[in-house]
Amino acid sequence: MNDCGKIMAILQENRMDTALKVQEILTKYGCYIRLRLGLHESQVESCSNTGLIVLQLCGDQQETAKLETELQAVPYVKVKSMALNF
Repeated sequence: MNDCGKIMAILQENRMDTALKVQEILTKYGCYIRLRLGLHESQVESCSNTGLIVLQLCGDQQETAKLETELQAVPYVKVKSMALNF
């Protein structure tokens, strides 16, 4: 797994409805995830229903493409990715 130059951003517009499905998909492809960072606004009184997950992916490009396709099929989830080739 030397190829770790793919970065993926996952926007969940409705975390309450999408969190379980997104987590299931991420677990399925967990061997390709080198780094995962989750961000959402939170305060003592409230917690945002929108969240952003940033991934650094390694390995087989076909498998990471499948990950992206499965995430895009979840309602209220948007996915963008880019390749970093230095």
